[in-house]
Amino acid sequence: MKAIKYLSQRIYTTWCVTWFVMPFVITYPLQAYFARKEKRYKYLHNVNRFWSTAALRMFLTPVKVEWRMRFDPEKLYIFTPNHSSYLDIPLLLHTIPGFLNFVGKSSLAKVPLWGKFYDKLYISVDRKSAVSSAKSYIKSVKTLEQGRNLVIFPEGTIPPTAGEELMSFKEGPFKIAIEKQLPVVPVTIPYNHKFLPDLDGKLKVRWHPLKIIIHEPIETEGMKLEDLPALKEKVFNIIQTEITKHNKTHVNRYSNYKELSTLSEA
Repeated sequence: MKAIKYLSQRIYTTWCVTWFVMPFVITYPLQAYFARKEKRYKYLHNVNRFWSTAALRMFLTPVKVEWRMRFDPEKLYIFTPNHSSYLDIPLLLHTIPGFLNFVGKSSLAKVPLWGKFYDKLYISVDRKSAVSSAKSYIKSVKTLEQGRNLVIFPEGTIPPTAGEELMSFKEGPFKIAIEKQLPVVPVTIPYNHKFLPDLDGKLKVRWHPLKIIIHEPIETEGMKLEDLPALKEKVFNIIQTEITKHNKTHVNRYSNYKELSTLSEA
């Protein structure tokens, strides 16, 4: 039985990797064309969204999207999801509409082929460098002024306790939200670490249904910087409470969602 389980897992991992890479390879010429000029970056972002959705569909696992807010395309938001897996960005691209900008670690810009597109389209930051952090902050403010919604992982990295306990939040996204008087939207991603865990460079994909929850926005109008700790704590508690709840109610292989089809929405 162990041999069968191991073999089936390797087959599924190979299947998922193939279907993650294939849409990128197919669309690479188009991405390269859109990447040549900044005015085409929006189309490059849409190709990334197509790539993410196509891959998620081919993973043959249900994806439950739970909107607890009414998304207004005329408003700007700062989305603050927990970080638990390298699958987080594809799931966010699939879920959140519009021309998003992500703040991600600088190593993403070094990924072969795709890294150069990421570096042009999104914001890279080396959190060990004060200069890089300052530059990413300036770019984040600028991207909001350009009318793009912003996604920042307040943990800054994937914690060793992903899916269980959040790391302490950075102040960056909350400072920007208060300074620009924009709503902060907590986002909970409770199961990505089960599907694609962060194993220090080792690749292991395990079939598991996925879920993403977009919570009600927290308005910052009228807030000042002295309100930052309370805002940060409120977002932390919303996400941590949801993660804890899902851990307690989680049933093996998400059996209470067997009726969901692939990429189902709620």
